[in-house]
Amino acid sequence: MNWLDDIRWDEQGLVPVIAQEASTGDVLMFAWMNREALARTAEIGEAVYWSRSRSRLWHKGEESGHIQKVLDIRLDCDNDVVLLKIEQLGHEPGIACHTGRHSCFFQRHEGDQWVAVDPVLKDPERIYK
Repeated sequence: MNWLDDIRWDEQGLVPVIAQEASTGDVLMFAWMNREALARTAEIGEAVYWSRSRSRLWHKGEESGHIQKVLDIRLDCDNDVVLLKIEQLGHEPGIACHTGRHSCFFQRHEGDQWVAVDPVLKDPERIYK
């Protein structure tokens, strides 16, 4: 039996994936993978996701250079969520978000609104040419 068969894929053949920075424990981003993306990630040791907006595989950092080196791949108790423990490469400190921030989870609920609480580390206009 293939290890990918143990995963409970959704009706679109996808599984949710959380990318967590191994050194800090910071949750950097959430994305999706299909079988091919997860197999490729395990094979090359870098995060490859399924881009729902582009309908294709997306090697994280292919445009920005902000590659995610995968140190550990874990599966939750229900076999329906993958956790990648990663080292975020390409900028110091690491940038995982397309907005130029360390983490995609930079907005905090305050009162009745969302407030950006983490700084932009690099202008996205300079990241994506």
